[in-house]
Amino acid sequence: MTLQQLHYIVAVHEYRHFGQAATACKVTQSTLSSMIQKLETEMDVVIFDRKSQPVEPTALGQKLIDQAKVILYHTSQFEEIVELERQHDQGDISLGVLTTVAPYILPALFKNISKNAPKVNLEVSELRSMQLVHKLQRAELDMAIMTTPVGMPDLIEIPLYKERFFAYVAPSHPLYSHASISPNEFEDDKMWLLKEGHCLKNQVQNIGPANSQFISAYEEGSIDTLVRIVDANGGYTLIPELHIDLLKRCQKRNIRPLNYPEQIREISLVVRNDFVKERLLNILVDQLKKIIPQTMINQRLKKFSVKI
Repeated sequence: MTLQQLHYIVAVHEYRHFGQAATACKVTQSTLSSMIQKLETEMDVVIFDRKSQPVEPTALGQKLIDQAKVILYHTSQFEEIVELERQHDQGDISLGVLTTVAPYILPALFKNISKNAPKVNLEVSELRSMQLVHKLQRAELDMAIMTTPVGMPDLIEIPLYKERFFAYVAPSHPLYSHASISPNEFEDDKMWLLKEGHCLKNQVQNIGPANSQFISAYEEGSIDTLVRIVDANGGYTLIPELHIDLLKRCQKRNIRPLNYPEQIREISLVVRNDFVKERLLNILVDQLKKIIPQTMINQRLKKFSVKI
């Protein structure tokens, strides 16, 4: 078994086509196919079902491919230790960002990286919490900006900031007349939330009376869409503090603070516990600190660089 063979099976899994995988690996299809067949013969397994179109891995093959990704990730980390001494301020960052964080982080982050760290190549995916965790554990992401705590022993959480939730209330709703709102006042069926399994719903579903019936409104995680739904249908929702600046002036009139107990979420930069690109991590953190309001940034992060 060689690392090259592992690269080949990961490529076929990605492209689901032997010819496209061979092109991506810059080898002939016959070379790629023969190397994969050799690996299957040596291990006495069948990794791919070649009769299916597109090509699909077998159940065992999927497990081997998942492990191959981790092995290749560790190999790249091994090589990165040497490269860190030569390329302090350049390299690739594969970053996952929570969908409910991305709108107010990503535009400024791309701008800051382009201006202040032009040798850093930032590749970004917007995903839900569990998708971020899954891709981190499978070494498909270098870092993730997401809500914490995650509570996974193989992941390191670096708190960035905490932000409050605010109520966004339609003028037609009785709560609109309130200067502020207590969580126990959320007692009707007009709270619009994201679908089951989304982190924002997980964070707010425990507030209000136990018999509250929340409306699952939107699956993909757009706070802006929730706001538009409230504007069009009435009721209310909860939005993170940083999203307020993205609202129109007329929409900001619909914002109401929450009384005790405040609803707060922690946003952290999460990496694998075997992550070694410390310099790139600190470059990213430095640019994030220029975006996040100073009153919200984690106090330790204000004073110290990140050591991993």
